[in-house]
Amino acid sequence: MLLEVENIRSGYHGLEILHEITLHVDPGEIVAVVGANGAGKSTLLKTIVGETKQFGGAVRYQDKTISFGGSHQVARQGLMLVPEHRALFGTLTVEENLQMGSWARREREGFTEQEIMELFPILDERRAQYAETMSGGQQQMLAIARALMGAPKLLLLDEPSTGLSPKLTWDVFHAVKAIRERGVSVLIVEQNARQVLDLADRAYVLESGSVALDGDAKELAADERVQAAYLGG
Repeated sequence: MLLEVENIRSGYHGLEILHEITLHVDPGEIVAVVGANGAGKSTLLKTIVGETKQFGGAVRYQDKTISFGGSHQVARQGLMLVPEHRALFGTLTVEENLQMGSWARREREGFTEQEIMELFPILDERRAQYAETMSGGQQQMLAIARALMGAPKLLLLDEPSTGLSPKLTWDVFHAVKAIRERGVSVLIVEQNARQVLDLADRAYVLESGSVALDGDAKELAADERVQAAYLGG
C-alpha cells in the first residue's frame, strides 16, 4: 500500500471538517475523490501532505506516518500536491518553473524534461513565456509538469479541471492516464464526477466530511445515488 489514510479527523482553528476518513491508494492506481462543494475534498489533500492539522487518526505514506509540517517536506519523499490554485511562480518562465520543480527530486528517477514536453507539447512551444501570462489550461499543465519534475511516486491533484474548457479537461485527464502508465500513482479530487469516474480505478464519495460510498469507479458511476447527486441522472 502506497498511501493509507486511517480514521483521520482534521480541520481548521479547532473546527472539525473531516470525520473519521479512511482510504488508501495502491501502487499504479488512479483513485478519485468526488463530492459537492464543501464536502472536504481539498481539506483531505491538505491533511495528507501535513498542511492541515489532524485531530485524530493517521496518514501513512510508504509505511511512514506523515506529521503536520507542510507539503515541501513530504515532496522530498516523492509525494507531490498540485493545489487547486496551482501555486506557480508567475514571474518565472515555463522553463524556470520546471527547474524549480526539480529541487525535490534527489536520487529518484522520474520524467525527464524532454518527456514532460512530449506529454505537454504546448509547454515546449512556450518555454520562454512567463507563467502569469498563460491561459488557465496552460497553467494547469505547467503545474502538473512542475510536480512531475520532482519525480513523484504519488501525485495529488486538487480540482485540475477548474476553469478549463471540456477539451482542455480531456487533455489534462489524458495526461493523467499517461502519468499512471509511467508508474506514478494518482489521487485526484474532482467535481467533474462523470469524467473522473471514467478515468479512475477506484473512487470515494465524500459528503459533509465523511466517506459516504467507495468502491470500483465504474460501479460507482452506475450507482443510482451517485447518478442522482453528481451525474445528473
